[in-house]
Amino acid sequence: MSLKLYLLRHGETTYSRTGGYCGTTDPELTPEGTLMAESFAEAYSKIPWNAVYVSPMKRTIATAKPLCDAIRMEMQLRDGLKEINYGEWEGKTADDVKEHYADDYIRWLTEPAWNPPTGGETSVQIASRASLVISEIEKKYPTGNVLVVSHKATIRIILCSLLGIDLGRYRDRINALAASVSILKFDTHGPLLEVLGDRYHMPEHLRAMPGT
Repeated sequence: MSLKLYLLRHGETTYSRTGGYCGTTDPELTPEGTLMAESFAEAYSKIPWNAVYVSPMKRTIATAKPLCDAIRMEMQLRDGLKEINYGEWEGKTADDVKEHYADDYIRWLTEPAWNPPTGGETSVQIASRASLVISEIEKKYPTGNVLVVSHKATIRIILCSLLGIDLGRYRDRINALAASVSILKFDTHGPLLEVLGDRYHMPEHLRAMPGT
């Protein structure tokens, strides 16, 4: 048996619904976001979990809580799983950023691996801190199932890093909608992507909701 890593994005927030930049900003889940978290717990509570690692933000903790309550497991909080720091773009819309930070915005779109949002983080920096958590998981749990509850950009960057995809292309190659789960199996030849962005643990009306 090998390690199987489940990467779960948090449920819906007002920012994920509207597409505003939300990294260090710390909103609660919407009522629908809470239902998404409960749906995940109901669908996945029968899996024999070894550990649950969680970004220490309200939206990720609230997403992990229904499962942790159901399986009676304490979540392990790790700063390395936090969302990208959007710096001066925090709380702003894409239109606002295009208008007031045009040059930085273009550089970020072109090559986010090395060009951060104004005053924020690059994807290389995010990969560096997140990789420490993944390495910890690999060492502590070489076999079994581990859940990681994190954020849209961070999950996409983790996937790129593990699968050998250019970090500068994380926004172009991988998506991670609210409360979606991606599954990686750590096998003989390294991480193998088995599932990407699945949301079929949720009722259809939640899957059909608009959002980013």
